[in-house]
Amino acid sequence: MRILFALLIVMLSSVAVYAQEGSMDATMTVDASLRSGPGTDWRRITIVPAGATMRVDGRAPAGGWVRGVTQNNEQGWVIETAVSLNADQLAALPSKWVDDPFTVSAPPGGSPSAVPAADNPPADVPADQPPVSVINTVSVRGFEYGGHVDGFGQNAINQMHHAGMTWVKRQLHAFQDYATPINEAHANGFHILLGIVGDANAVGDDGYLDQYAQSLAAAAAAGADAIEVWNEPNIDHEWAAGQISAQRYTEMLRRAYQAIKAANPNTLVISAAPAPTGYFGGCSPTGCDDNQFIQGMARAGAANYMDCVGVHYNEGILPPNQTSGDPRGSSGYYTRYFWGMVNTYNAAFGGARKLCFTEFGYVTPEGYGPLPGAFGWAQNVTVAQQAAWIDQAASLAANSGKVRMMIIWNVDFTNYGADPMAGYAIIRPGGGCPACDALAQ
Repeated sequence: MRILFALLIVMLSSVAVYAQEGSMDATMTVDASLRSGPGTDWRRITIVPAGATMRVDGRAPAGGWVRGVTQNNEQGWVIETAVSLNADQLAALPSKWVDDPFTVSAPPGGSPSAVPAADNPPADVPADQPPVSVINTVSVRGFEYGGHVDGFGQNAINQMHHAGMTWVKRQLHAFQDYATPINEAHANGFHILLGIVGDANAVGDDGYLDQYAQSLAAAAAAGADAIEVWNEPNIDHEWAAGQISAQRYTEMLRRAYQAIKAANPNTLVISAAPAPTGYFGGCSPTGCDDNQFIQGMARAGAANYMDCVGVHYNEGILPPNQTSGDPRGSSGYYTRYFWGMVNTYNAAFGGARKLCFTEFGYVTPEGYGPLPGAFGWAQNVTVAQQAAWIDQAASLAANSGKVRMMIIWNVDFTNYGADPMAGYAIIRPGGGCPACDALAQ
C-alpha cells in the first residue's frame, strides 16, 4: 500500500500540476515575460525562467495568456505556450481579467528572475522589442512616471512609492516660492515637475514674457528637475481671449527655454500641454483645437525650444489599447483615445521630440455622487477600470518609443464639484489606491 501511494505521488509530481483553490501549478518550459496584463502591450514585470514553477489561476477571456503567481510571489500573466499545461488543462482554467483579485498563494520554493541573453529573448517578446537587461525597475519601462499631488501627505507619499513613481508634479504661479516644494519633493525621494503659469492678460507684453522667463529660471536654479512652460495656452481660460496664438506661445517658450537652460542645463523643459479639444473646429478668438495649435507651434519652430512635448489626456472611457468604438458623438475623434493623442502629437513634430503626458487620467464617480453634467460621459467608469487602464497606458507608453514621461492626474485631490478633481484621484475614499496596486505588480 505504501509503495502504491509513493508511486501515485511521483506520477502527480511528474505532470507538474497542483490544484489549490481551482489553480494549477505548472512548470515554465522557456524563459517568459511576466506581464501586468494578457498581451505584449502590457508592462513587463520580470522574466520567469525556464524550470520555475508558477501557480496558474486563470486564463484570459480570449485565450492565449494565463494568469498566476510565481515562486517569488510576483503576480501577472505569461503567454500560455510557455507553461507545461495541455489543451484540456488550459480549457479547464476559469476566465480571468486584470481587475479580478488574486486568491491563491505563491507555490513553494523560490528562484531568481532570469535576464535573457540578447540573442535569446524571452517568450512573447516581439522581434522589434529589445530584451530587458534590468528587472523590475523604472528602467524596464523605458520611461518615467509619477503623479500630480495636492500636497505631500504621508499616505500619498507611501502610495506613490508603492506604485514605483519617481516623479511628482505641482502646479504653481510664477514669482512664488519654488524652493519649498522642490526641497520637499527631493526629501521624499521624488524628482519634481513644476507646471508654472502666470498672468493670462499680460501674455501680449514682451516685458512680461521676459519677467516670466526669469521666474522660471529661478525655479531651475532652485533645483526643479522639469518645468512645464504654462498650461493649456489654446483656450481663453488660460490665455487672453483674442490673443490665442501658437506663434505667440512659441515666443514665450523660446524665452523661457533659454533662461531655464542658462540657469540649470539639467532642467527638462516641457512645452505647455494644450487642452485636448475639437470644440472650436479650428481656431477662434476664444480657443484653438489642440491639433491645430501644436501644428502651429511646430511651424513656428517650437521643437528648438523644448526637450519634450506636453500632452494632456483626460476624457477616456475605453481601454487605452482601443482605437475605435467610443459611444459619444464624434466617436472617431482622436482626443477620445490614448493612441489618437500619441500619434497626433508625435506626427505634429515629426517624431523630433518625445511626448510628456503632464496630465493623464480617467475620472470615475465611484465612492462619490453622480458626476456633474459636463462630465456625465464618464458616469459608468469604475475604479477597477481606472486602475487597469492607467496600468495598461503606462505599459503602452513605455513600449511606444514615443513617450518619455507620464504624470497621472491626479493622486490625492479631494474636491468634488463642478470640476470633479477627486473623481480623477487614484487615492480613493478610505485611502486605498487600486491604481497604485496595479502599477506595483
